[in-house]
Amino acid sequence: MSQDGKHFEEAAEALSEADPSCIRESFLSKQAGSAGSLAGVPDDISIASRFSRMTTASTSTSATRSANLPILERKWTSVPRLQRKIMELEKTLTNNAKMYAHRGSVSGNITPMKGGLPGSLGSPSGMMERRNLPRQPHTHSLQGHMAVITCVAVHPKFTIAASGSEDGTIKLWDHESGDYMRTLKGHTNTVRSVTFTPSGTHLASSSSDLTIKLWDVTTYNCVRTLRGHDHTISAVRFIPMSMKELNEINSSSNQSNEGAGGKSDWDSSTTGIDALKAGASFLLSASRDTTIKFWDLETGFCSHTISEHKDWVRCLAVRESDGDYIASAGNEHHISVYSTSGKRNKVATLYGHEHVIECLAFVTSPTPVELKDRGTEMSDSKKKDSIIDDYLASGGRDRSVRLWNITTSECIASFTYHENWVRSVIIHPSGKYIISCGDDRTIRIMDINAKRCLRTLEDAHPHFVTCLAMHHTLPIMISGGVDQTVNCWQLD
Repeated sequence: MSQDGKHFEEAAEALSEADPSCIRESFLSKQAGSAGSLAGVPDDISIASRFSRMTTASTSTSATRSANLPILERKWTSVPRLQRKIMELEKTLTNNAKMYAHRGSVSGNITPMKGGLPGSLGSPSGMMERRNLPRQPHTHSLQGHMAVITCVAVHPKFTIAASGSEDGTIKLWDHESGDYMRTLKGHTNTVRSVTFTPSGTHLASSSSDLTIKLWDVTTYNCVRTLRGHDHTISAVRFIPMSMKELNEINSSSNQSNEGAGGKSDWDSSTTGIDALKAGASFLLSASRDTTIKFWDLETGFCSHTISEHKDWVRCLAVRESDGDYIASAGNEHHISVYSTSGKRNKVATLYGHEHVIECLAFVTSPTPVELKDRGTEMSDSKKKDSIIDDYLASGGRDRSVRLWNITTSECIASFTYHENWVRSVIIHPSGKYIISCGDDRTIRIMDINAKRCLRTLEDAHPHFVTCLAMHHTLPIMISGGVDQTVNCWQLD
């Protein structure tokens, strides 16, 4: 009853004649409860107008009350609204299918892509496949940092995004609603990198203050500070356990718990982190001191150091599907690939870049601990995706984005569409696209098979775009920039 009109006026007059006290008392109570929002309403105003103003005030009060609710409660109240939207979309889809049935149809099933992203919607021919690529405009612009945003990460399970900045803080956001959650303070200089454990229980951050901090995501407390590098720590990454390691540790842990009366080994851990629950035993870090270090998550000690680089190691990448390989690069213009098992020897060196390499990325994919939680067999996943698991993307100051095969050590494709330094790259969960950003203020999507730029998001940020992060199942991507904001992008 929020519209004015002839029929509404007649209905209101009839109600007024039938029960005058109802109209009068209802209006007066609404007027008092709206905190003066209807103050100054003339006595001779029409009954329909009074109803309209009462509805507006009630809606405003309801919105304010909703904004003050905790995030979890707001999410629960949004479930019916989203369900109603889904029903409306399904009805529209059915009507469209009937309308265009004469053009021929295909199966009505949804084909899942790697990592759980939905693939092509079964629909009449002519409907484009859902590729889950970012499009403009962005859904949220998250503001709160006081300096350049240097890194972003997406939580593997919840709708949480983390951002690090030159202001020395880490901020947590809800990328679905665009709400600010918490600020993690502890670093005394620029935060260079942030990353979540495979299960999302903890967050690791590295900084120019020569420290690595481990944060508990549930309590927002720093549980351990790791020291050992002699210069800026450029990047940190967790090495996920393989499915075999998870099963072995789980089995041995159960046996030891039975013998120790239920007390687990990680109770004596100096970091308080259970490697099995975290889904990772080691944390990897790269530094300007030219070294790469492996940190034991449970003890907090450095267990191994790679000292083969001769200059600043700027970026790291870990193969998330099994944790078997890592890649590192920086000022030396080439990429080094190492095995994480045994003596952690170098298995490949990739040459081709002509300037500093700023970013590396393997295929965005679920980790073994996530597949285990879902009950998915790792062997089936690897058989299907063994080829794209060998993909490695890189970007650098030579303005190029390159795709490599780490098994053959060859460059599969080179994309030179950026007009300035390339700052961050992502390989899409499907293995079909590379998404990159750079100092030309754009985000570009490269089609690997066609070897061309498929889409360009112009002016993705008003200034340089410094970092990207993408979820392997949820249709969300986030970016950070020199403009001190984090943008959330919906995938179409």
